[in-house]
Amino acid sequence: MNSRKRVVVFRELPPDQLARLQAEHEVVVANPRVPAEHGAFLAALPTAQGLIGSSFPIDDAMLAMAPQLEVVSSVSVGVDNYDLAAFKRRGVMLCNTPGVLTETTADTIFSLVMAASRRIVELALLVREGRWTQNIGESLFGWDVHGKTLGIVGFGRIGQAVARRGALGFGMPVLYSSRSRVEVPDLAVHVRRVEFEELLPQADIVVLTLPLTELTRGLMGASQFAAMKAGAIFINGARGAIVQEDALLAALDSGHLRAAGLDVFATEPLPPDSPLRNHPRVTATPHIGSATHETRKAMAQLATSNLLEALAGKRPAATVT
Repeated sequence: MNSRKRVVVFRELPPDQLARLQAEHEVVVANPRVPAEHGAFLAALPTAQGLIGSSFPIDDAMLAMAPQLEVVSSVSVGVDNYDLAAFKRRGVMLCNTPGVLTETTADTIFSLVMAASRRIVELALLVREGRWTQNIGESLFGWDVHGKTLGIVGFGRIGQAVARRGALGFGMPVLYSSRSRVEVPDLAVHVRRVEFEELLPQADIVVLTLPLTELTRGLMGASQFAAMKAGAIFINGARGAIVQEDALLAALDSGHLRAAGLDVFATEPLPPDSPLRNHPRVTATPHIGSATHETRKAMAQLATSNLLEALAGKRPAATVT
């Protein structure tokens, strides 16, 4: 009996992980975001039994084009690109890569806290562009991070990792909001759970680490930014669509918010005409939360293992549906 199945790789994998798949299954590599490969991707769907990739939406209509599909293995922890209800209805397994990117993403988020607070990018450009001609004055001073109150919205693995950096590394009191209380023994004396509405006016720095769902889409709007402490800093390391960007811009332009650090945006890549691109109070990075050599390799390895296990009739631990 032939146990080899048909797999479509819809975002490039490292050569060693692609070789693992090819050793056991028939593999088509077709990235639908590349115009020249989009047709090949669609043509492969009717016979596909496994998909692996990331950063491409898979909805009910696309699942309907793949009647033999058993599993989609996402090289990501976020699953907002996938129609979860359709996956469940059609009995298609969805796997992701939690855990392996936690610390790296928390590093990125805390680097935005530091950069926005100390105006790192702005002042580095001063040097690079030859505009540093004398000792900087008070108008270019940054603000301390240590000892400030850190508010974390969403307290899963990444939120907890950010809390450790703030509380244990920088002596920051930490408030968090989440649907339920989270017991984290090593942080017990450093963190306190509060309601979202209570967190906003108390935190000096507000960090988003929650997933994008229909409940969180547009969560941060004009009233939420107005509720934040005057002079607070806002950091988004979650998903861009959680934030109403016009409202964020208004809060920055008015001076109510001191600065923002953003790794994610409602539209990615950030459009050339977006005011966020050159805003003097915004430190923006191109969605690099997990983008290190080590972590992306670990994510690809876990996603490949998830796919191989699922196609062998097993249920991987990192299963969403």
